Amino acid sequence: MKQLFCVDLKDYEENWPHSKRPSVRGIIRKDGKLAMVHSLKYGYYKFPGGGIKENESHEATLIREVKEETGLAVVPETIKEYGYVLRLQRSEYLENTVFEQENFYYTCEVGESVGEQELDDYEAEEGFTLTFVTPEEAIRANLSCRCEAFDKAMVERETRVLNELKASVRI
Repeated sequence: MKQLFCVDLKDYEENWPHSKRPSVRGIIRKDGKLAMVHSLKYGYYKFPGGGIKENESHEATLIREVKEETGLAVVPETIKEYGYVLRLQRSEYLENTVFEQENFYYTCEVGESVGEQELDDYEAEEGFTLTFVTPEEAIRANLSCRCEAFDKAMVERETRVLNELKASVRI
């Protein structure tokens, strides 16, 4: 899979160890809009997805995470690679450690019905809500996001992917 870009806050020492957390993200297009997760607490938009569990394939993670965060069911045979983004920054949880996250983006289609979300505590606290939004609306919201410092790199990553999508393909 090709690397789209790297978000590196350079807020760490080069010799620090790395804590790795690979993840997958779904790019779901429907009627000129994107299915995104909206944080009602902070106002940003992100592509549905999350961390890859041990011995879990990218495709299985994508199907599970999209279902948990949005209630949408990914159609497995429609999953296609889009690209990945590397994110580097000081760890929020481990002292003197670099948080390294490869984010693998896949385009996919979903079924018509929307089931129940299965949010974890922080997702519920942030008010994660499935929203169909144009790239322009999501970019505007993300650029004015009032999120916490650690999340700014995530929001920057999502905004840059939105800009890539907008530039390369009609939604």
